[in-house]
Amino acid sequence: MSHKIIRSLLEGRLKAWAAARSPALRIAYQNVVFSPAASETYLRAFLLPAGTNSNDLAGAHRLYTGLFQITIVAPAGGGTGAAESLADELAALFPLYDRLTKTGFSVQVMTPVEPGPEQQGDTAFALPVSFQYRADTT
Repeated sequence: MSHKIIRSLLEGRLKAWAAARSPALRIAYQNVVFSPAASETYLRAFLLPAGTNSNDLAGAHRLYTGLFQITIVAPAGGGTGAAESLADELAALFPLYDRLTKTGFSVQVMTPVEPGPEQQGDTAFALPVSFQYRADTT
């Protein structure tokens, strides 16, 4: 399934970037056990596939679209600046119209990385950022 390849491409780039930071950022992936420390800033990664279409009469073409969301989670009480700086770095990591390729399959970033509504909790502040993706196969 191509959404599996899309997930591996997007999460792979995110993982390499997060591991190279100092200090490294941990990532909570979908359906993987994760226990953050109380004072830890970390990321949550979500692949949200949309419908799969076909744009040819033979049915050979597949169009995969969806949204990749990364939620930046920081301890409460520290302001928004650190999370917003990470959002800027993520925008540079996934530039508009960038292509990620694996064994002849490519996925393209179709919209700029944009922030979503911030969520303030008692112990954490969350800033989701996301972009749309597209992949075509024949």
